[in-house]
Amino acid sequence: MTHAALFLMGQPSGGNPTDSLISTLIMFALIIGIFYFMILRPQQKRQKERQKMLDSVKKGDKVVTAGGLHGTVAGIDEKTLLIQVSENVKLKFDRSAVNTIIREGESVEKS
Repeated sequence: MTHAALFLMGQPSGGNPTDSLISTLIMFALIIGIFYFMILRPQQKRQKERQKMLDSVKKGDKVVTAGGLHGTVAGIDEKTLLIQVSENVKLKFDRSAVNTIIREGESVEKS
């Protein structure tokens, strides 16, 4: 018999094709569950923690940007921060550019 004929007839051992379908669906469900709990869920948790850290930035916090710039927050807008890097030098950055917040007397908050 050809492979196509065996496929159309079902399993050569006479097994029920419905059982094969159910076991395949269970395997796919397990793979999707593992993918969710091992990859997607931890990533969503890290994203929420980062957003919480960015929302907690306040004037006077010392920050380090993703580019490595160290400075102090001098002003806050909805989506941007004004960071003072030295006397009379202030730069505007997106909030998402902040990588680390360093507060006096607290441990370092890192994203």
